Amino acid sequence: MSIYIENELNYDIPERFREITKEIIEASADYVGCPYECEINVIFTDNEGIRIINKDYRDIDAPTDVLSFPMIEYDKPANFDFIEADDVDYFNQDNNELILGDIILNVDRIKSQSEEFNHSVFRELAFLVAHSMLHLFGFDHIDDDERAVMEKKQEEILIMKGYTRDYEEK
Repeated sequence: MSIYIENELNYDIPERFREITKEIIEASADYVGCPYECEINVIFTDNEGIRIINKDYRDIDAPTDVLSFPMIEYDKPANFDFIEADDVDYFNQDNNELILGDIILNVDRIKSQSEEFNHSVFRELAFLVAHSMLHLFGFDHIDDDERAVMEKKQEEILIMKGYTRDYEEK
């Protein structure tokens, strides 16, 4: 699995952020039973950086906590049956990995939401990465039924890796 992490902040992100991001990406792919090695791009930014991306791509002139840009349009979430292993539309021809898409994480929001929800920044990061990975696998939360399914799956991924609400970094 290739996970490319870019830091657009004017300071270094903690190495633990990189570790958790990779851990949850890999756990999410395992959780949905992805049969391919994958490629994911991750960008760490701040309120202003994500506001610009949100405005450019979604016409929403406001910051958010995370944005997901899936490269695959699924008929049914996490159903890989339609993907052929040699399909140039879905695979990086250099490494033969399935290109899932991009995740943009807002570190300002990770910090503020961890305080708001009274859990660690590491748990908040893990939550947002799991949430975003489910989007990259075709899950959404537009209606209440979809939201319930997605929330259950997010929680199962986090519990599987030990990032419960009372999680504190040791």
